[in-house]
Amino acid sequence: MSVSVSSPPAQAGAVLSIDLDAIVANWRSLEARQGPACRAAAVVKADAYGLGARPVAAALAAAGCRRFVVATLDEGLTLRAVLPGAEILVLSGPLPGTAAAFAEAALWPVLNSPEQVADWRALAARRDRALAAALHVDTGMSRLGLSAAELAALAADPALLAGIDIRLLMSHLACADEPAHPLNERQCRRFAAARALFPGLPASLAASSGIFLGPAWHADWTRPGAALYGLNPTPEAANPMRPVAQLSARILQVRDVDAGDSVGYGASYRCAAPTRLAIVAAGYADGLFRALSNRGCGHFGEQPVPLVGRVSMDLTIFDVGAASPARPGETITLMGPGNDADAIARAAGTIGYEILTALGARYHRHYLGGAA
Repeated sequence: MSVSVSSPPAQAGAVLSIDLDAIVANWRSLEARQGPACRAAAVVKADAYGLGARPVAAALAAAGCRRFVVATLDEGLTLRAVLPGAEILVLSGPLPGTAAAFAEAALWPVLNSPEQVADWRALAARRDRALAAALHVDTGMSRLGLSAAELAALAADPALLAGIDIRLLMSHLACADEPAHPLNERQCRRFAAARALFPGLPASLAASSGIFLGPAWHADWTRPGAALYGLNPTPEAANPMRPVAQLSARILQVRDVDAGDSVGYGASYRCAAPTRLAIVAAGYADGLFRALSNRGCGHFGEQPVPLVGRVSMDLTIFDVGAASPARPGETITLMGPGNDADAIARAAGTIGYEILTALGARYHRHYLGGAA
């Protein structure tokens, strides 16, 4: 099954193809690594890392995923419209004045501070019913989350959690993509101490890379995100995940240039010999990072072709070689086999997460498989 979104492909300068079956396969593969007592949620924040939260979540739900994680209230409300019966966690928790919206949509706020706990407790009292939530304890990232002392205070005084149906205790690993980093072990020990304060409460520590650290980090639930979308959760080894996204841009013009001719803004590249250039309909407004100027690459068919000159807002230029048969209307693959999001990120000096989440709205999006 395939579904197309946005403008017709013939009108689009570039096409982003997303394999929903590959996302489902990645989710199943990750869950299979964990053992029968541990389940995998699906992190679909940032519009499923730029690939489309609605179709991605629908495909995962059809495959059996029943818990989803987003970052903001708006994302939770959008997902609730697609998945009326799913468990949806919102990582940022309730901002002042938003608790009622969480309750009305049956979203689980992740409570990160004593103030958020108090806000949720007050709403439960006003509504005279228990309200589900998760507690987040900071075990070493110094970002969101209750301190160890704040969590201990909640455990010592049940009145502070009156009316709150705590469904999950969670934390987040800072260095899981570096297996030998000593903070992984420290966070694991600190999280075990936090769990001891709430015996029997389901717990979650590991995201994508944390799953590969081993059973001690798995707890009851994991929260894979990046790995679902084909990014490598084990940067020091081969990628165990299936590729998910492919991006191809249409060639607008082909031109022959002489040795010494400059290319693009700032004349940052000069041709060493006569060659042929292909100008494609994608630029930094579409998420093709300007940092890839004179560093990135694409593929014309099976042939790698270097990106030359500066990436501009709507256009990017590739040296396809003097004898290339490239013609207007054909495509250059900007992301795909041999040049996935992680490889693009290395060329741009960033991480694959940023490459995916920056994918622009002008692409024609084509979904393959799944339950779109």
